[in-house]
Amino acid sequence: MALTRTMLTNLQRKLFNSMQKLYTNKLKVTNFSTNIGHNIKEGKINVDGIDINCVQVGKGEHPVLLLPGVMGSAWTDFKPQIENLSQDKFKIIAWDPPGYGKSRPPNRNFPDNFFERDATWGYHLMKALGHSTFSLIGWSDGGITSLILASKYSENIRKMLIIGANSFVLPEEIQVYESIRNIDSWSAKMKDPLLALYGKNYFQETWSKWIDTMIILFAKNKGNICKEHLANIKCPTLIVHGKKDVLVAREHPTFLNKHIKNSQIKYFEQGGHNLHLRYSEEFNVLATEFLSEKSKL
Repeated sequence: MALTRTMLTNLQRKLFNSMQKLYTNKLKVTNFSTNIGHNIKEGKINVDGIDINCVQVGKGEHPVLLLPGVMGSAWTDFKPQIENLSQDKFKIIAWDPPGYGKSRPPNRNFPDNFFERDATWGYHLMKALGHSTFSLIGWSDGGITSLILASKYSENIRKMLIIGANSFVLPEEIQVYESIRNIDSWSAKMKDPLLALYGKNYFQETWSKWIDTMIILFAKNKGNICKEHLANIKCPTLIVHGKKDVLVAREHPTFLNKHIKNSQIKYFEQGGHNLHLRYSEEFNVLATEFLSEKSKL
């Protein structure tokens, strides 16, 4: 007897659910005490031979991968989103890229293609968790990774929101990186969570390696990081930028908007580089509206 479309759909759904349970069950469940009583799962899953730590919360039908910035982790970079984005609308997955957070070993390294490498890891992680299509929220380096991921796997990305992201580096930005190479110059608010996560030696050494790599990429590619990827991005894209961001120049959101089809910009007038943390309530409302399938954004 020939299979009808309904029968095929039901079979596909059963296969998807069984695969999702198979991979999700590999995660250790940890209950975190939060102000609003979320039940949050955190654990490691093996992806491409590496144990990657990720945090999961929510039972919505819309999976969303949160991608942290340089030296960042799920908790240091997205705590207000993990705890407060809708559990009914979304299934939030926040990861520690290999070498960051709890995804160690291995220690972090920075080959010339490390953004492309992270994009592949992120995609394979979501596949391993049973999500064939999903959305992205990427901050800073995680925003760059998101741009490449949305370009390379365009058919798998529903929507993308990026914060403080750039597709190239300016000479004055290299100077800013150098001015904060020594982590002793950082404010306690920015430095202390990372010191607690890594210790001073790993934090300083890894941060310096990132700066060295950005200088090399700037010299080799005339500042280009991923400009060639922008034309291949198909998903609706929201570019969020703080007007007081001292790390990412104001010309970057304009450039991204010009070269990514179906994109738009939202500025936070008082926002700095970490606007999604400082103005988390406003940001979460914006993200929820944008990620909703019927969003007019």
